[in-house]
Amino acid sequence: MTCQARWWEPPSGGEAKIACGLCPQGCMMPAGDIGKCGARFAHDGRLWTKAWGLGTSPVADPMEKKPLYHFLPGTKVLSFGLPGCNLSCSFCQNWGLSASRDYGAMQSLSAEMCAQLALNQGCSAIAFTYNEPTISAEFCIDVSNVAHGAGIRTIAVSNGYIQDGARQEFFGAMDAANIDLKSINPGFYSRYCGGRLEPVLETIIYLARTKRTWLEITNLLIPSLNDSERDISALADWVGENVGPNVPLHFSAFHPSHRMQTISSTPIETLEKAKGIATDKGLRYVYLGNVQKPQCTSCPTCACEILLRVNYFVSKCAIVGGKCPNCGESIAGVFA
Repeated sequence: MTCQARWWEPPSGGEAKIACGLCPQGCMMPAGDIGKCGARFAHDGRLWTKAWGLGTSPVADPMEKKPLYHFLPGTKVLSFGLPGCNLSCSFCQNWGLSASRDYGAMQSLSAEMCAQLALNQGCSAIAFTYNEPTISAEFCIDVSNVAHGAGIRTIAVSNGYIQDGARQEFFGAMDAANIDLKSINPGFYSRYCGGRLEPVLETIIYLARTKRTWLEITNLLIPSLNDSERDISALADWVGENVGPNVPLHFSAFHPSHRMQTISSTPIETLEKAKGIATDKGLRYVYLGNVQKPQCTSCPTCACEILLRVNYFVSKCAIVGGKCPNCGESIAGVFA
């Protein structure tokens, strides 16, 4: 299904190309051309999107699988995605969808259908995930508006690669977001992701400062590429200095995928070391992802165990009114 896109400028000054203003790729498209994301295309002097009213078959996931550890823990979230992405990461863990342009294989969805499915399956939220949701921003915002009217919250699992005007509108419709910060090294983004680091940092800072959308960050650690002590220390420093110690940070394990089949999976020792570095630098909520190991949230004041997750499911939640039951310390997050 197609609809007219937002965030674009018509041809001007003799230029026969439409300028897409959604993401920092800044695609300039002549008639009949399609953007790098595979969803937005120029036709009849306007920009259109194929990413509306379509998606993968929605499934109910644990909230912790997104991963979101401090947002409605222990609840279910209805998850779906679309083909395509505005980055081209060599290590993509979901490349079968993100690198696909097969919109014909998608299921027809409406905002009302998504909200009703979430209600029917007892989900607290709807997550736009699997691929990059910002390339289908128009549809995600429509779904969010209907979902909010039904008491359902919405979540974006995103690479954060979006321009300022669209950033404000898109994330203004989201109740929570997990942003994938692939590396703190600009060269990593240009070499392995087909994009730039700075817009991602701008998105993270925007979300942290506006506080409209609950924020968590994920860093996929790839052996020999972004897992050095120097890289991890620099990333933890940046998070602490720019968004504060209370934003949860997830260090996630890489597994061979896409164009990086010869790189081995991330050892658990690397993840544990990263957690130790970030914790030593003052970050209060640091977790490991893509590993079969229970993940605990401890009170940053008294060290009391207040949340325990096993295989993405919450087995213990002792938080009372957003506070530690032992010492009364406020725990960062959205718990109701």
